[in-house]
Amino acid sequence: MNWEYLTAKVDIYCERMDASYWSEPLNAITNGAFLIAALICWRMLQGKTDFGAKLLTANLALIGIGSYLFHTHATEWAQLTDVIPIQAFILIYVYLATTRLLELPWWAGAASVVGFFPYAAGLAILINGLFGSLNGSVGYIPVAILIAIYGLILLGKDKHTGLGLLIGAGILSLSLVFRTIDETVCPSLPIGTHFLWHTLNGIMLGWMIFVLHRAPTALARNTTAR
Repeated sequence: MNWEYLTAKVDIYCERMDASYWSEPLNAITNGAFLIAALICWRMLQGKTDFGAKLLTANLALIGIGSYLFHTHATEWAQLTDVIPIQAFILIYVYLATTRLLELPWWAGAASVVGFFPYAAGLAILINGLFGSLNGSVGYIPVAILIAIYGLILLGKDKHTGLGLLIGAGILSLSLVFRTIDETVCPSLPIGTHFLWHTLNGIMLGWMIFVLHRAPTALARNTTAR
């Protein structure tokens, strides 16, 4: 393992002015949004048997911790603690959205997880070719689009859940705007806008867990229909 690489410093955000621990105070502190959202979701799930939502909630807390480490230590190893939980949350949600919301079998959920990688990579390459890296936001745009696709599919089956996913896609899209313009606005706004990405993402991920948990099962829909 290349320890020299893992300990190398990363400076990619407007707020960071040097390599010190508290060089990104707003970017660090606003990771509390993830922890607050995780706490709210955990309280909502108390006494419930929704393992999937609880797994996502625990993962949400890890996102907050990992992102905090990255925006304080600002090293390659710390970046991994940020990126890995985010990727895990996406893949877990894709599986659960496919099996629980679309009501497809487990193997379809597994296939959707595997298929996410070429889908996201291909779309990111296309977007990057057309618009550039967008300050590193390219990799998240396929996620927003996929959430919207699931939402549109579900509108005909379960209007409230479909609309909930579309709201989630909208919040993520707005947060991506702030992530993208962080370096652009830096000359006139030294604190940058990345902290707004954290705040809105905390809200969005908590909302996505809420939507998944509150979505009625097929049995509940059939009972209501009668």
